[in-house]
Amino acid sequence: MKVRKVVIRAQGGPEVMELVEDELGPPGPGEVQIGQSAIGLNYMDVYQRSGAYPLSLPSGLGLEAAGRVLATGPDVSEFAEGDRVAYAGALGAYASARNAPAGRCVKLPEAVSDEVAAAVLMKGMTVEYLLNRTHKVQPGEDVLFWAASGGVGQLAGQWGKHLGARMIGVTAGKENCAAILKLGYADAIDRKREDVAARVRELTGGKGVSVVYD
Repeated sequence: MKVRKVVIRAQGGPEVMELVEDELGPPGPGEVQIGQSAIGLNYMDVYQRSGAYPLSLPSGLGLEAAGRVLATGPDVSEFAEGDRVAYAGALGAYASARNAPAGRCVKLPEAVSDEVAAAVLMKGMTVEYLLNRTHKVQPGEDVLFWAASGGVGQLAGQWGKHLGARMIGVTAGKENCAAILKLGYADAIDRKREDVAARVRELTGGKGVSVVYD
């Protein structure tokens, strides 16, 4: 099966990315073959491409995508041809189709589009780890979240509010402050115009917050 994919043979700027055509073999043990319809972009991709994080070269790029299962490896039983799936954390997502570890994949419900799944799965996993495992957020807690207008921060505000926490977001600029107030944050602090620590003390009556995510 012929596929198109992005490869890099050296780390550097965007110019190191090459779009190539390659032959994709059948999925091996523990793998599913996915025809991809949506590919997620993350800043981690830039770190890996630029050399901030080392890679074994040549390498693919991209860590998450969504699409339909085209075939399954010999020992894979949890997925079948035609299933809509998404995955995160499997290098090589910049491709029209690829073989991916079945353990990284999840089935998608009809209510979740391929585009949404590819865009939010890794960020959602990050937020779940932060709010449930790094510190288990409890109802009534005051939570301070830096970079609240970024992809992770936008999900965190809504998730934290759902858990019953009072979410205080730190961002930069009036537009970003206005935006996060629509995304679960009870209060927004403009780090460029306000003293963050003083504003937190003001908002919490001098108590401070239970946890700070930075």
